[in-house]
Amino acid sequence: MVRRNLADSLARLASKYPVISITGPRQSGKTTLVREVFPQHEYVTFENPDIRQRALADPESFFLPGNKKMILDEVQHVPQLLSYIQEITDRAKINGQFILTGSQSLLLSEKISQSLAGRTAVLKLFPFDFAELASSGYEQGKSYEDVIIRGFFPRLYDQQIHPLDFYPFYFETYVQRDVRQILNIHDLNLFTNFVRLCAGRIGQLLDYSSLARDTGISVNTAKGWISLLEASYLIFLLHPYYQNFNKRIIKSPKLYFTDTGLASWLLNIRDSIQLETHYLKGNLFENLVILELYKKSIHQANTPNLWFFRDNNGIEIDCLKEDQALTLIEIKSSRTFREDSLKGIKFIDRIITDRPVQKVIISGGEDSFLFKGSNVVSWRDLHNRV
Repeated sequence: MVRRNLADSLARLASKYPVISITGPRQSGKTTLVREVFPQHEYVTFENPDIRQRALADPESFFLPGNKKMILDEVQHVPQLLSYIQEITDRAKINGQFILTGSQSLLLSEKISQSLAGRTAVLKLFPFDFAELASSGYEQGKSYEDVIIRGFFPRLYDQQIHPLDFYPFYFETYVQRDVRQILNIHDLNLFTNFVRLCAGRIGQLLDYSSLARDTGISVNTAKGWISLLEASYLIFLLHPYYQNFNKRIIKSPKLYFTDTGLASWLLNIRDSIQLETHYLKGNLFENLVILELYKKSIHQANTPNLWFFRDNNGIEIDCLKEDQALTLIEIKSSRTFREDSLKGIKFIDRIITDRPVQKVIISGGEDSFLFKGSNVVSWRDLHNRV
């Protein structure tokens, strides 16, 4: 059993809120986590159509007695029940009474904000992060190419499933369930091609017109489909840093996938040998690093304060992390460190005078060291040093 880093925050917040809502990608481990943290709660899954029908037909009896504690899994199937949960929690005043999980934020977020505002803490759980695997004794892999190809979904580790035996079925389930439930898409082959084209744009600025043209759809449809991919946690967008440093900055976000194994499969990359010479190797490595920083924040129940910077003159920093200090992060898949990797960091560092700045290069090499005031960090040390 891999202990999830979100577990402590989940238990802590359940002592302060009557309802906890957990969303995230399908098969990211939400059910396993909540059943482990709340073993005394009654467990109900609304994936079961009989239970779903019974709950909707007679919700008052379904929730009796009114003081029982419940885990309601895949609650996006029954958003009508949220108003009943509101009434019950207002009456019972029991913290941690209801634990809700769901894999579709688009179907949940609006209903939760309407019915449970102020009554729920909303958390996210993604597939394993580096720290979780390391603390449980799993080796990361012989190379970062191996890690990228394998991805991080729990079943790949718990059941020792080969990626080629996992991702085709995972994606088919996603398309057949989530896509059809959220949007009435008639041509699923066209949508699948759209997702593959998105995978080919990992780490690039999001260009709706280009995606629409290459897929053969309208720009508005492309925007709707990107929102769908975000809502069902297939992708996430990294936005440009809001402070412009007196420069003309790029305003479009960059596109990343929430699992590098799935992205690799969508790109028809089947093994690490093929990835070594693939033209998107650097982009996938960048996705791996940005995703790890993203998961590290959300698995601590924090908002990921991650950005990127690019101006019209070509000055770029792959990632900016804003905490007490501003961390400037360059990501280089090369296993050999080169001093010119510091070019963008040095440029921005010179014009920031109002706060402390940390400078980090994350490399594909095996060694971590200090170089002229910048921390060069191996991808293997990412969870410990950044």
